[in-house]
Amino acid sequence: MSSKVAVFRQLDRIPPDFGPCALTIGNFDGVHVGHREIMRRTVELARVNGWKAAALTFDPHPLQVVAPERAPKLMTTAAQRCEILGDLGMDEVLVLPFDESVARISPDAFVREIVAGKLGARAVLVGKDFRFGHKHAGDTALLERMGAELGFAMVPIPAVTLRGERVSSSLIRRMVEAGQVSKACRYLARPFYLEGPVVAGKGIGRAQTVPTLNLVPGTELLPKTGVYVTHTVGNGAAWNSITNVGFRPTFDGQGLTVETFLFGPLDGSPERIRVKFLMRLRDERKFENADVLKAQILSDVKRAQTYFRRVRK
Repeated sequence: MSSKVAVFRQLDRIPPDFGPCALTIGNFDGVHVGHREIMRRTVELARVNGWKAAALTFDPHPLQVVAPERAPKLMTTAAQRCEILGDLGMDEVLVLPFDESVARISPDAFVREIVAGKLGARAVLVGKDFRFGHKHAGDTALLERMGAELGFAMVPIPAVTLRGERVSSSLIRRMVEAGQVSKACRYLARPFYLEGPVVAGKGIGRAQTVPTLNLVPGTELLPKTGVYVTHTVGNGAAWNSITNVGFRPTFDGQGLTVETFLFGPLDGSPERIRVKFLMRLRDERKFENADVLKAQILSDVKRAQTYFRRVRK
């Protein structure tokens, strides 16, 4: 977690000096380039006026509560979002636990009691299509009217487009699920990554092909099965790497795994790693035996090393 951001996870634990603030509100999954523009404007406005730069986000995603069948597979956990927001200069974040009682709050009460009351907003920066409150009945027009009454400005932020496409979390999720991780990098302004604990595998790789670290991801969204060029960090160290997301068909694997082969020495196995996906190399496929698979893995390593040499230049 970034040391630069104060994170609050309960509304009743908000300190009296949370405000005055410039506040932005949203789910911010992935914290993509569109979100980053909102954060930049929020921090800028806060600094000019001597306020704090604050964000209000939700955990779990509201759709998990009100329409679980439509809930997206998230790219980032709440903790990861807070870390990125801190890196972008935000001073404080309220991660509001979203449950049935929060879902029932009327737009008027949400603005009056939370936005202006608890959080002390002096400006609220949101996208033009922002909706909030019970049944999404609140919109930017209501925010603007209530801001005039309660003493805050509503600042609409236009959507960001890249190559003619409106940047959105749902668009980037589709890219990741299609294996387009290098394209997702541009829309996120950082690599898509998976993070979680390392667990013991069955030892097949170490015995028959190459040794790998087996990651248990902390998020639901996974890249399309296949082999990727990756960069892995853990235990204060970093390695170039390749990662296989898949079912290990050569060994008749049953469950999906995320296995990473590190380029370089490993002084003990890290308990937790973050694997950053940079480029997709190939589909996962079944080989005739372990020796043929090992030869393919070494070929994948050479291609990945070429990628890293090109990036360094």
